Amino acid sequence: MIKVEPMQTVKLNNGVEMPILGFGVFQVTDLAECERSVIDAIETGYRLIDTAQSYMNEEAVGKAIKNSGIAREELFITTKLWIQAKGYEGAKKAFEKSLRKLQLDYLDLYLIHQPFGDVYGEWRAMEELYKEGKIRAIGVSNFQPDRLMDLIVNNEIVPAVNQVETHPFNQQNEAQQFMIENKVQIESWGPFAEGKNNLFHNELLQSIANKYNKSIAQVVLRWLTQRGVVAIPKSVRKERMAENLNSLDFELSAEEMEKIKTLDTKASSFFDHRDPKMAKWLGERKMND
Repeated sequence: MIKVEPMQTVKLNNGVEMPILGFGVFQVTDLAECERSVIDAIETGYRLIDTAQSYMNEEAVGKAIKNSGIAREELFITTKLWIQAKGYEGAKKAFEKSLRKLQLDYLDLYLIHQPFGDVYGEWRAMEELYKEGKIRAIGVSNFQPDRLMDLIVNNEIVPAVNQVETHPFNQQNEAQQFMIENKVQIESWGPFAEGKNNLFHNELLQSIANKYNKSIAQVVLRWLTQRGVVAIPKSVRKERMAENLNSLDFELSAEEMEKIKTLDTKASSFFDHRDPKMAKWLGERKMND
């Protein structure tokens, strides 16, 4: 058994502890590579694993969890519900299917992946599953503050987490403050903006990295976690997984945190969820799994 240091955690609005740094498997489409990567990540010390129905790799993640040798209660497993569930009944069926693929009898976190479709019916299904003890926490992803507030005021359970695009070029400072005020934990997807805007050669980030003898990736992850943002970087290379994990052993100064704020463009580096063309494309995307 590999000995790893205890992971820093954040406490969700229902008291559940969530690791502040995890491992994501978005775009790891080769299933053998996905399974090996998750095993490597767990061996490296990650305990939060983030997948989704739409990533089409839940089965590989499940095999890795089963073969990792780590007790289930030590892991924090997240998956997400896709739009095609189309409401209450579909959400119940999709949940059971994800659970079966992951070879689990409960989830730590279940998220509505996109703010489209019958999210109200789906949320009612998730509230029931939560009350039945089949999910430890429920939340959403890609919800703008207005959509998040609409869900909060029209339902019983406040989402524990909102996973949104968050990186130096789209910092979500106002959205994070809104979430703090409403007891919703912000979680970052795309922490490195997939290298867009030349992130890995940014002069400001490089100067800070040089000061601490760290990489730009480590500075970005430290900047996120120091803000209280949960991050789920992806890598299929074990040495890079270790590098990302070793971003918690130093601290950025208040001045450096302020300097990084100047990189914010306050806009997505990928796509706008309020673009009707994108809403149509996402809403019509079907999976045959």
